[in-house]
Formats: sequence, structure tokens, C-alpha cells
Amino acid sequence: MALYRNGSFGDDDWQFPADGDPLPAGKIAVGKARLLAEWPALRQRNAGVGLVLGVGEKLDGLEDVIGQLALVVLNVAKYSDGRHFSVARLLRDRFGFRGELRATGDVLRDQIVFLARAGFDALDINDAGTAAALREGRLKAVRHHYQPASNEAAEARPGPRPWLRISEKV
Repeated sequence: MALYRNGSFGDDDWQFPADGDPLPAGKIAVGKARLLAEWPALRQRNAGVGLVLGVGEKLDGLEDVIGQLALVVLNVAKYSDGRHFSVARLLRDRFGFRGELRATGDVLRDQIVFLARAGFDALDINDAGTAAALREGRLKAVRHHYQPASNEAAEARPGPRPWLRISEKV
């Protein structure tokens, strides 16, 4: 897997212990059940704590925790499943999550522009073609959008119709 973060590929400094495994030193991300069960101890750690949210898992019960997390990982089960887009927007817009929001799983190049608009800032790329396209800067430009971006800095100006956004940079 290749981690694409902040416009370039790099090493992943996070660890993902399985449920029941001892917690290693350093930054860790765990599943929802473990996070909630062990939250009092986890929040005392000196390193970052993150959440790995499975496909279809809801954000219920995480309201008081999300703001203290450094990472949330959302699994893209398959290319045609768009639930991760909705969860990302909820995390950014409703819950005010400002940490790293990472997509992992079936992340393909056609989704990358839309993932960024939904609030993702890191991608765990499994597809060799997608990784190559990112390395070579071969992403398709999308200038017309029909929804505002979660990242206000990337927000496009309104177009001739109130619901149409036109991006300045391609």
C-alpha cells in the first residue's frame, strides 16, 4: 500500500493493532468498539489516537471523542459504494473533525478529486494504476461541481446557477 498525504507519497507513522492485541508505543488507530471501551486509557497516551471505522459503521456514540482524535480512517469497500463520502462530510461539517481523514481500500483515481472535496486529506492507495497516476500528476480535472466542498479553502465560486460551483484551479 502507498500512503498519499498532503500531495505526496510518504511513510505511514500510524500502527493499527487488532482488537485484543497489546497496544504498541507510538500513534495507534483502533476500531470503534475498542476505542469506546478503552477511551479513558487511550486519551491518556502521549501519542496520537485514531479511529478505524468499518464500512457501514455509524458515528453514534463518538460525539464526545471525535474532536480529540488525530486520525479517522474510512474503508472504501468497493468503488461503487459511496457511504464514505457521506461519513466524511459528517465528520468535517457536523462534528468539526480537523485531524487527518484517510480513505483506504478500493480507492481509485476517478474518485480522488471528489474525496478531497468531501474532506479526505490522505489516501491509502492499493491500486497500482492510481498510485502511478498520482505520482505522475495524471488526474482528470473537474471544474464544475454541484455540491460545495467540505474544505472551504478548496471551495469553488458559485456559477451562473446557485447550485453550480466552478473551480478556479484545475
